Amino acid sequence: MDLLADVLLVSGVRGTLGTRIEAGESWAMVLDDYPGAAMHAVTAGSAWLTVAGREPRELAAGDVILLPPGTRHVLGDAPGTEAGACDQAAAARARETGGVVRLGSPPVRTRIVTIHYHCDPAVRTQVLTRLPDLVHVGAEVGAACFDDAVRLLGRELAHPQIATTAVLNSLVDIMLIQLLRAWLATRPVEQRGTWLGMLGDPIVRQALERIHQDPARPWTTATLASTIAVSRATLSRRFPAAIGQSPAAYLTQWRMDLAAVRLRDTHESVEDIAAAVGYHSVPAFSRAFTRAHGQAPGRYRMDTRNRAPAR
Repeated sequence: MDLLADVLLVSGVRGTLGTRIEAGESWAMVLDDYPGAAMHAVTAGSAWLTVAGREPRELAAGDVILLPPGTRHVLGDAPGTEAGACDQAAAARARETGGVVRLGSPPVRTRIVTIHYHCDPAVRTQVLTRLPDLVHVGAEVGAACFDDAVRLLGRELAHPQIATTAVLNSLVDIMLIQLLRAWLATRPVEQRGTWLGMLGDPIVRQALERIHQDPARPWTTATLASTIAVSRATLSRRFPAAIGQSPAAYLTQWRMDLAAVRLRDTHESVEDIAAAVGYHSVPAFSRAFTRAHGQAPGRYRMDTRNRAPAR
Protein backbone atom coordinates (compact mmCIF):
# COMPACT_ATOMS: atom_id res chain seq x y z
CA MET A 1 0.00 0.00 0.00
CA ASP A 2 1.51 3.32 -1.08
CA LEU A 3 0.17 5.53 1.69
CA LEU A 4 1.59 8.80 0.40
CA ALA A 5 0.16 8.22 -3.08
CA ASP A 6 -3.21 7.33 -1.57
CA VAL A 7 -3.39 10.49 0.54
CA LEU A 8 -2.24 12.71 -2.33
CA LEU A 9 -4.94 11.17 -4.54
CA VAL A 10 -7.79 11.50 -2.04
CA SER A 11 -6.71 14.98 -0.92
CA GLY A 12 -6.87 16.10 -4.55
CA VAL A 13 -3.35 17.51 -4.85
CA ARG A 14 -2.93 18.96 -8.32
CA GLY A 15 -0.04 20.92 -9.78
CA THR A 16 -0.14 23.57 -12.48
CA LEU A 17 2.77 25.27 -14.16
CA GLY A 18 3.04 28.91 -13.15
CA THR A 19 5.31 31.78 -14.17
CA ARG A 20 8.74 31.10 -15.60
CA ILE A 21 11.28 33.77 -14.69
CA GLU A 22 14.17 34.74 -16.94
CA ALA A 23 16.23 37.42 -15.22
CA GLY A 24 19.40 39.40 -15.84
CA GLU A 25 20.96 41.99 -13.55
CA SER A 26 19.19 44.03 -10.85
CA TRP A 27 15.79 42.40 -10.65
CA ALA A 28 13.16 41.48 -8.08
CA MET A 29 9.64 40.11 -8.18
CA VAL A 30 7.05 40.24 -5.38
CA LEU A 31 4.70 37.26 -5.14
CA ASP A 32 1.74 37.66 -2.82
CA ASP A 33 -1.41 36.64 -4.66
CA TYR A 34 -0.45 33.33 -6.19
CA PRO A 35 -2.83 30.37 -6.07
CA GLY A 36 -2.01 27.34 -3.92
CA ALA A 37 1.38 26.37 -2.55
CA ALA A 38 4.28 27.71 -4.62
CA MET A 39 7.29 25.69 -5.71
CA HIS A 40 10.26 27.48 -7.25
CA ALA A 41 12.97 25.47 -9.00
CA VAL A 42 16.12 27.41 -9.93
CA THR A 43 17.27 25.86 -13.18
CA ALA A 44 20.12 28.27 -13.93
CA GLY A 45 22.03 31.02 -12.11
CA SER A 46 21.05 32.05 -8.60
CA ALA A 47 18.46 34.10 -6.72
CA TRP A 48 17.67 35.40 -3.25
CA LEU A 49 14.44 34.55 -1.45
CA THR A 50 13.08 37.02 1.11
CA VAL A 51 10.19 36.09 3.41
CA ALA A 52 9.04 38.38 6.23
CA GLY A 53 10.43 37.30 9.58
CA ARG A 54 13.25 35.22 8.10
CA GLU A 55 16.79 35.89 7.04
CA PRO A 56 17.16 36.22 3.24
CA ARG A 57 18.14 32.91 1.70
CA GLU A 58 20.33 32.39 -1.35
CA LEU A 59 19.15 29.85 -3.88
CA ALA A 60 21.57 28.24 -6.31
CA ALA A 61 20.96 26.38 -9.54
CA GLY A 62 19.34 23.07 -8.65
CA ASP A 63 17.70 24.37 -5.45
CA VAL A 64 13.96 23.88 -5.01
CA ILE A 65 11.72 25.55 -2.43
CA LEU A 66 8.07 25.12 -1.46
CA LEU A 67 6.00 27.80 0.31
CA PRO A 68 2.46 27.55 1.75
CA PRO A 69 -0.46 29.25 0.00
CA GLY A 70 -0.52 33.03 0.35
CA THR A 71 3.01 33.43 1.74
CA ARG A 72 4.22 36.83 0.55
CA HIS A 73 7.78 36.54 -0.69
CA VAL A 74 10.27 38.24 -2.94
CA LEU A 75 12.64 36.67 -5.44
CA GLY A 76 15.50 38.83 -6.66
CA ASP A 77 19.15 39.08 -7.56
CA ALA A 78 20.07 40.33 -4.05
CA PRO A 79 18.36 41.07 -0.72
CA GLY A 80 16.71 44.48 -0.76
CA THR A 81 16.57 44.96 -4.52
CA GLU A 82 13.43 46.94 -5.32
CA ALA A 83 10.95 45.30 -7.68
CA GLY A 84 10.84 47.32 -10.87
CA ALA A 85 7.77 48.19 -12.87
CA CYS A 86 6.40 45.39 -15.01
CA ASP A 87 3.43 44.71 -17.21
CA GLN A 88 0.97 43.34 -14.62
CA ALA A 89 -1.40 42.02 -17.26
CA ALA A 90 1.43 40.19 -19.00
CA ALA A 91 2.64 38.80 -15.67
CA ALA A 92 -0.86 37.53 -14.87
CA ARG A 93 -1.11 35.84 -18.26
CA ALA A 94 2.29 34.24 -17.77
CA ARG A 95 1.22 32.85 -14.41
CA GLU A 96 -1.94 31.36 -15.90
CA THR A 97 -0.30 29.88 -18.98
CA GLY A 98 3.17 28.97 -17.74
CA GLY A 99 4.63 31.77 -19.84
CA VAL A 100 7.88 33.68 -19.36
CA VAL A 101 8.36 36.90 -17.39
CA ARG A 102 11.64 38.66 -18.25
CA LEU A 103 13.14 40.84 -15.55
CA GLY A 104 16.25 42.96 -15.13
CA SER A 105 18.75 43.96 -17.76
CA PRO A 106 20.12 41.38 -20.24
CA PRO A 107 21.74 38.99 -20.65
CA VAL A 108 19.69 36.33 -18.87
CA ARG A 109 21.58 34.92 -15.91
CA THR A 110 18.87 33.25 -13.85
CA ARG A 111 16.02 30.94 -14.82
CA ILE A 112 13.30 29.83 -12.40
CA VAL A 113 10.34 27.53 -12.98
CA THR A 114 7.33 28.03 -10.70
CA ILE A 115 4.66 25.40 -10.04
CA HIS A 116 1.49 25.91 -8.01
CA TYR A 117 -0.10 23.08 -6.01
CA HIS A 118 -3.70 22.96 -4.85
CA CYS A 119 -5.44 20.50 -2.53
CA ASP A 120 -9.07 19.65 -1.83
CA PRO A 121 -10.26 21.72 1.17
CA ALA A 122 -12.93 19.11 1.94
CA VAL A 123 -10.26 16.58 2.92
CA ARG A 124 -8.65 16.94 6.34
CA THR A 125 -5.94 14.30 5.83
CA GLN A 126 -3.36 16.42 4.05
CA VAL A 127 0.34 16.41 3.26
CA LEU A 128 1.01 19.91 1.89
CA THR A 129 -0.60 21.71 4.83
CA ARG A 130 1.45 19.66 7.31
CA LEU A 131 4.79 20.79 5.94
CA PRO A 132 6.86 23.59 7.51
CA ASP A 133 6.42 27.20 6.38
CA LEU A 134 9.44 26.82 4.11
CA VAL A 135 10.74 23.60 2.57
CA HIS A 136 14.15 24.06 0.96
CA VAL A 137 15.91 21.22 -0.82
CA GLY A 138 19.41 22.20 -1.83
CA ALA A 139 21.04 21.12 -5.06
CA GLU A 140 23.43 18.86 -3.21
CA VAL A 141 20.48 16.88 -1.81
CA GLY A 142 18.00 17.09 -4.64
CA ALA A 143 20.20 16.82 -7.72
CA ALA A 144 19.50 13.15 -8.27
CA CYS A 145 15.78 13.75 -7.77
CA PHE A 146 15.18 16.87 -9.85
CA ASP A 147 17.69 16.96 -12.68
CA ASP A 148 15.79 14.74 -15.08
CA ALA A 149 12.37 16.20 -14.30
CA VAL A 150 13.57 19.81 -14.68
CA ARG A 151 15.37 18.95 -17.90
CA LEU A 152 12.20 17.41 -19.32
CA LEU A 153 10.16 20.41 -18.20
CA GLY A 154 12.52 22.75 -20.01
CA ARG A 155 12.46 20.66 -23.17
CA GLU A 156 8.67 20.46 -23.30
CA LEU A 157 8.29 24.18 -22.67
CA ALA A 158 10.88 25.14 -25.28
CA HIS A 159 9.63 22.70 -27.92
CA PRO A 160 5.93 21.89 -27.44
CA GLN A 161 4.77 18.76 -29.22
CA ILE A 162 1.71 16.57 -29.38
CA ALA A 163 0.39 15.86 -25.85
CA THR A 164 2.77 18.39 -24.26
CA THR A 165 0.02 19.36 -21.82
CA ALA A 166 -0.25 15.77 -20.60
CA VAL A 167 3.52 15.54 -20.20
CA LEU A 168 3.68 18.80 -18.23
CA ASN A 169 0.84 17.72 -15.93
CA SER A 170 2.70 14.53 -15.12
CA LEU A 171 6.02 16.30 -14.59
CA VAL A 172 4.65 18.82 -12.10
CA ASP A 173 3.25 15.95 -10.04
CA ILE A 174 6.60 14.17 -10.20
CA MET A 175 8.36 17.33 -9.00
CA LEU A 176 6.25 17.37 -5.83
CA ILE A 177 6.94 13.69 -5.11
CA GLN A 178 10.67 14.21 -5.63
CA LEU A 179 10.65 17.24 -3.33
CA LEU A 180 8.90 15.27 -0.60
CA ARG A 181 11.28 12.35 -0.98
CA ALA A 182 14.36 14.53 -0.72
CA TRP A 183 13.04 16.60 2.21
CA LEU A 184 11.64 13.68 4.18
CA ALA A 185 14.95 11.84 3.99
CA THR A 186 16.72 14.68 5.81
CA ARG A 187 14.08 15.99 8.26
CA PRO A 188 12.74 13.07 10.33
CA VAL A 189 12.29 15.10 13.54
CA GLU A 190 10.06 17.70 11.86
CA GLN A 191 7.62 14.98 10.78
CA ARG A 192 6.73 13.81 14.28
CA GLY A 193 3.17 14.61 15.32
CA THR A 194 1.94 15.01 11.73
CA TRP A 195 0.64 12.47 9.24
CA LEU A 196 4.15 12.24 7.82
CA GLY A 197 5.36 10.97 11.18
CA MET A 198 4.27 7.48 10.16
CA LEU A 199 7.31 7.33 7.89
CA GLY A 200 9.56 7.10 10.93
CA ASP A 201 7.62 4.35 12.70
CA PRO A 202 7.14 1.04 10.88
CA ILE A 203 4.47 -0.13 13.34
CA VAL A 204 2.31 2.96 12.77
CA ARG A 205 2.90 2.74 9.03
CA GLN A 206 1.63 -0.85 9.00
CA ALA A 207 -1.45 0.16 10.99
CA LEU A 208 -2.22 2.96 8.56
CA GLU A 209 -1.79 0.59 5.64
CA ARG A 210 -4.44 -1.71 7.11
CA ILE A 211 -6.85 1.19 7.57
CA HIS A 212 -6.33 2.46 4.04
CA GLN A 213 -6.62 -1.01 2.51
CA ASP A 214 -9.97 -1.67 4.18
CA PRO A 215 -11.54 1.46 5.74
CA ALA A 216 -14.95 -0.23 6.06
CA ARG A 217 -13.68 -2.95 8.37
CA PRO A 218 -14.89 -2.51 11.99
CA TRP A 219 -11.45 -1.67 13.30
CA THR A 220 -10.67 -1.18 16.96
CA THR A 221 -7.25 -0.43 18.38
CA ALA A 222 -7.11 -4.04 19.58
CA THR A 223 -7.98 -5.64 16.20
CA LEU A 224 -5.65 -3.25 14.39
CA ALA A 225 -2.82 -4.14 16.75
CA SER A 226 -3.53 -7.84 16.33
CA THR A 227 -3.20 -7.72 12.53
CA ILE A 228 0.31 -6.28 12.80
CA ALA A 229 1.33 -8.49 15.71
CA VAL A 230 1.85 -5.86 18.39
CA SER A 231 0.08 -5.25 21.69
CA ARG A 232 -2.81 -2.85 22.00
CA ALA A 233 -0.78 -0.82 24.52
CA THR A 234 2.13 -0.50 22.08
CA LEU A 235 -0.07 0.76 19.26
CA SER A 236 -1.99 3.08 21.59
CA ARG A 237 1.29 4.66 22.66
CA ARG A 238 3.13 4.87 19.34
CA PHE A 239 0.27 5.91 17.05
CA PRO A 240 -0.42 9.36 18.61
CA ALA A 241 3.30 9.92 19.22
CA ALA A 242 3.93 9.50 15.50
CA ILE A 243 0.96 11.27 13.88
CA GLY A 244 -0.71 13.20 16.68
CA GLN A 245 -3.98 11.21 16.69
CA SER A 246 -5.30 8.01 18.21
CA PRO A 247 -6.09 5.10 15.85
CA ALA A 248 -9.83 5.64 16.37
CA ALA A 249 -9.63 9.38 15.61
CA TYR A 250 -7.60 8.79 12.47
CA LEU A 251 -9.93 6.05 11.26
CA THR A 252 -12.95 8.34 11.64
CA GLN A 253 -11.18 11.22 9.92
CA TRP A 254 -10.13 9.08 6.97
CA ARG A 255 -13.61 7.61 6.60
CA MET A 256 -15.16 11.09 6.61
CA ASP A 257 -12.63 12.27 4.00
CA LEU A 258 -13.55 9.39 1.71
CA ALA A 259 -17.24 10.03 2.29
CA ALA A 260 -16.97 13.77 1.55
CA VAL A 261 -15.27 13.15 -1.79
CA ARG A 262 -17.84 10.52 -2.80
CA LEU A 263 -20.79 12.66 -1.76
CA ARG A 264 -19.53 15.51 -3.89
CA ASP A 265 -18.20 13.60 -6.90
CA THR A 266 -20.50 10.60 -7.32
CA HIS A 267 -24.22 9.80 -7.52
CA GLU A 268 -23.99 6.97 -5.00
CA SER A 269 -26.70 6.93 -2.38
CA VAL A 270 -25.95 8.03 1.17
CA GLU A 271 -26.67 4.45 2.25
CA ASP A 272 -24.06 3.02 -0.13
CA ILE A 273 -21.45 5.61 0.87
CA ALA A 274 -22.10 4.97 4.55
CA ALA A 275 -21.57 1.23 4.06
CA ALA A 276 -18.44 1.80 1.97
CA VAL A 277 -16.79 3.68 4.84
CA GLY A 278 -17.81 1.26 7.57
CA TYR A 279 -21.24 2.44 8.77
CA HIS A 280 -24.15 0.02 8.58
CA SER A 281 -26.43 2.58 10.23
CA VAL A 282 -27.20 5.67 8.15
CA PRO A 283 -28.14 7.73 11.26
CA ALA A 284 -24.78 6.86 12.86
CA PHE A 285 -22.98 7.84 9.65
CA SER A 286 -24.95 11.10 9.44
CA ARG A 287 -24.05 12.02 13.02
CA ALA A 288 -20.34 11.29 12.43
CA PHE A 289 -20.33 13.21 9.16
CA THR A 290 -22.13 16.20 10.67
CA ARG A 291 -19.59 16.37 13.50
CA ALA A 292 -16.75 16.30 10.97
CA HIS A 293 -18.11 18.71 8.36
CA GLY A 294 -20.78 20.74 10.15
CA GLN A 295 -23.52 19.56 7.77
CA ALA A 296 -25.61 16.46 7.24
CA PRO A 297 -24.50 14.36 4.23
CA GLY A 298 -27.44 15.38 2.01
CA ARG A 299 -26.97 19.10 2.67
CA TYR A 300 -23.22 18.78 2.18
CA ARG A 301 -23.76 17.09 -1.20
CA MET A 302 -26.15 19.81 -2.33
CA ASP A 303 -23.97 22.71 -1.18
CA THR A 304 -20.69 21.41 -2.58
CA ARG A 305 -22.26 20.73 -5.94
CA ASN A 306 -23.84 24.18 -6.03
CA ARG A 307 -20.43 25.74 -5.32
CA ALA A 308 -18.62 23.65 -7.91
CA PRO A 309 -17.61 25.58 -11.06
CA ALA A 310 -19.44 24.74 -14.25
CA ARG A 311 -17.64 22.25 -16.48
